[in-house]
Amino acid sequence: MKSAGIINALWNTFHREIRRLVSRRIYIFTMIIVPIFSFVFFLTLLRDGLPHRLSVAVIDNDYSSTSRELTRQLTAYNTLDITTRYRNFTEARQAMQRGEIFGFLSIPDDFEADLFAERQPQIAYFTNETYFIPGALIYKSLTTMTTLASGVVVKQNLLVQGEYDRDITAQLQPIPVDMHPLGNPWINYSIYLNNNFLPGILELLILLTTLFSIGTEIKYSTSREWLLSAHNNILLAIAGKLLPQTIIFFAMGCLCLSLLYGYSDFPLLCGAWPMLTAMLLFVLAVQGLGVFLFCLLPSLRVSLSVASLLGVVSFSLTGFSFPAEAMYSTFRLWSDILPLRHYFLIYAEQALNGASLFYSRIHYIALLIYALLPLPFLPLLKRALQQQVYLP
Repeated sequence: MKSAGIINALWNTFHREIRRLVSRRIYIFTMIIVPIFSFVFFLTLLRDGLPHRLSVAVIDNDYSSTSRELTRQLTAYNTLDITTRYRNFTEARQAMQRGEIFGFLSIPDDFEADLFAERQPQIAYFTNETYFIPGALIYKSLTTMTTLASGVVVKQNLLVQGEYDRDITAQLQPIPVDMHPLGNPWINYSIYLNNNFLPGILELLILLTTLFSIGTEIKYSTSREWLLSAHNNILLAIAGKLLPQTIIFFAMGCLCLSLLYGYSDFPLLCGAWPMLTAMLLFVLAVQGLGVFLFCLLPSLRVSLSVASLLGVVSFSLTGFSFPAEAMYSTFRLWSDILPLRHYFLIYAEQALNGASLFYSRIHYIALLIYALLPLPFLPLLKRALQQQVYLP
């Protein structure tokens, strides 16, 4: 086919797809409204970086000066807010089950007496792990506070026995810990989560939109017309159909990056171009994966189901919540073949660490391979489009 014919076929398919996109509200919804809503929702939800003033309760069965001081120290934590005090374990447990509090601390009888007599009183605290982040933060705060409280008592006893302050410090903490959190020194959950959640949502939407736009051609018996607009060239047909979607989704990706690194001022040590390139390749890679799935599974229902499974599972297998290196070998393999995993590693190496592009070359190449993955299988897709058999 001559270059003029190629351009004409590509333009015909491109123009036809534009008309299809604007004629159905579902495309506007999935390609523009849902991404923008997701960006605003998650960035607003985590705008403070960490949850503050989480509701907890105290059961003080001792009510001594030491137990009251321990309760006052708990209020010094920004993450905790002692909203009420309960008389017994049953009341506190029922309040936590109703969702009124996220956890509670139980101080036993004779707490002060046992503490100064070095009988090791046991402080119990309970957290609601149904809500993972509040539960984890409350557990960390309560553990830290109770450890520090016991240290204060030990220090007072040693001072009474005649020990010097400099010697006591060495006994209580023989090895001081000097922590330097890298990449996210503020321990900001928005940086930790949104850099992965938002591209993950975009991946799922791209997959579903790509499969839906191809599958509906067969469902409504317009696939032959689609091929005809591209002069029966399946490569031009796919390119013309996906190009408008690529432009829109890349625009949504650029909006996502501008909100993350511009508006929210998240760490970006590599400059804009490496992440913009990664976003463009990511969009193309996910579209390539969608076309590949439909080549193998030319059924709208089945391909959408598989894509939904892959899109949702990729949140867990990306490696930002649980290290991929610690996964079972089967899951580690799945992690390595998901586009979101490679985008995540580019983000970690480029935006967080500011590494040279040389160190991320494998992941850029992996995304490019995904974009080209369906090329050998396009004859299968062409046959399905020509047969135009819809399987409900």
